Amino acid sequence: MNDSAGTDANHASTPAPSYGRRIASFTYEMLLLAAIAFVASSVFTLASGAAQMQGWILYLHQAYLMTVFAAYFVWCWTRSGQTLAMKAWRIRLVGAGGRRASPGAALIRFLLVLLSSAGIAGALILARAAPGSAWIAVLAVGGALSPAWSLFDPERQFLHDRLSGTRIVTVA
Repeated sequence: MNDSAGTDANHASTPAPSYGRRIASFTYEMLLLAAIAFVASSVFTLASGAAQMQGWILYLHQAYLMTVFAAYFVWCWTRSGQTLAMKAWRIRLVGAGGRRASPGAALIRFLLVLLSSAGIAGALILARAAPGSAWIAVLAVGGALSPAWSLFDPERQFLHDRLSGTRIVTVA
């Protein structure tokens, strides 16, 4: 869907989607990212001559996957404001004034979401590896800060949206 500038501006006053819709979209997004990771990893494996994933090759693979994920999100968010999961659940990302998000804002949003997700994942990993560590709480609270922010935000926006100058809105 290719919105005109006037239609994009109408999104500035559109309410945020419900938490249920956001969770459903997030769950669908994780399934899509698994498929993207599978295809991207297959390309990486072929290009690396099926080298064992250890040492610097493992780190290179991880950096490659994060780059592929960033490209996917930034491209979708700046092109139409929606990934496939967001289209399915009628959610759109908009930038300042309800216009399309800029590439810079989309990249900042991706990095902030990645940081939040890493905090939660780190807490889960550490809880298994070192139960009782104080760092578990630090990582969990840090990771949960962005979604928890939306409980107090007047427009129900996550902290990563506030910091990147973007908004999630419902598509009619």
